[in-house]
Amino acid sequence: MSTPHLEGEKGDYAPIVLMPGDPLRAEFIAENYLIGAQCVNNIRGMLGFTGTYKGVQVSVQASGMGMPSMGIYSYELFHFYDVQSIIRIGTAGGIDDSVQLRDIILGQASCTNSNYAQQYQLSGTYAPIASFRLLRKTAETAEKLGFPVRVGNLYCSDTFYDDSPSLKQWQKMGVLGIEMESAALYMNAARAGKEALCICTVSDCPLRNESTSADERQIGFTNMMELALETAVQLSSQTASFT
Repeated sequence: MSTPHLEGEKGDYAPIVLMPGDPLRAEFIAENYLIGAQCVNNIRGMLGFTGTYKGVQVSVQASGMGMPSMGIYSYELFHFYDVQSIIRIGTAGGIDDSVQLRDIILGQASCTNSNYAQQYQLSGTYAPIASFRLLRKTAETAEKLGFPVRVGNLYCSDTFYDDSPSLKQWQKMGVLGIEMESAALYMNAARAGKEALCICTVSDCPLRNESTSADERQIGFTNMMELALETAVQLSSQTASFT
C-alpha cells in the first residue's frame, strides 16, 4: 500500500535504503551506480529508486531538508515498507577546527536543539545515537576503501539561519559538524527498533566562511556514495552469513 508521501507498494523498497536530502542526488546515484534501477516514488518530486549494486538490492530515497521531512520519510519506510536500515548520505557544515571541506563524518550521535523527542513523553533528555552495527561496518568499509573518515557528534539544528551565534558553543564541546536531519532519523529508528546511520560530507565550514559549489554538493561527493553502497554490500553479506 502507498502512503501520503510514498507511492510505492510494499516490497518496492530494499531492506537497506540510502537517504540523501537532495532528490537529484538520489537520481544521480540510481543512474550511475544501480543496475536495473526503477523509480518507485515521485510524489512531490521526492525521488526514490530501487536497483541492485554488486548483486545486492539497494534503494535510494530522498528525504528533503530538515527534521520534519526526514521524520516523515524515515517513519514511513520503517513502519510501512519493512525497511530495516537507513543510511543518510548528506552534507554537513564543519564546526571543529580540524574538520576540512570534503571530509566524511560518521555521526556517532546527534546533539539537537529540536523538540522532536517530546512526542515520546520521556522523563529525561533522550540521546539520539547511531546503530553501532552500521557505524562499525561503515568505519571498517571506509578503511578498506582507503577513505579517511571522522567519527563523532553531529549537531542537528531546526534552523539554517540562526539568530544566535551557537556554533562556537557546540565547537567547544567537540561537535564535528552541523546538519538538519540526523536526530529525527536516529529517534525514529530507535522507536521502530530499526537501524540508522548518518554519513555526511563536509560541504562548508561556516566559521571559516568556506564552501563548495551547488553542483559539487549534488553529484560530486562520490566517496560518500560509494562508502554507503559498499557498506550495504557488506551488511547484506553479514546478514546472509547468519541465515
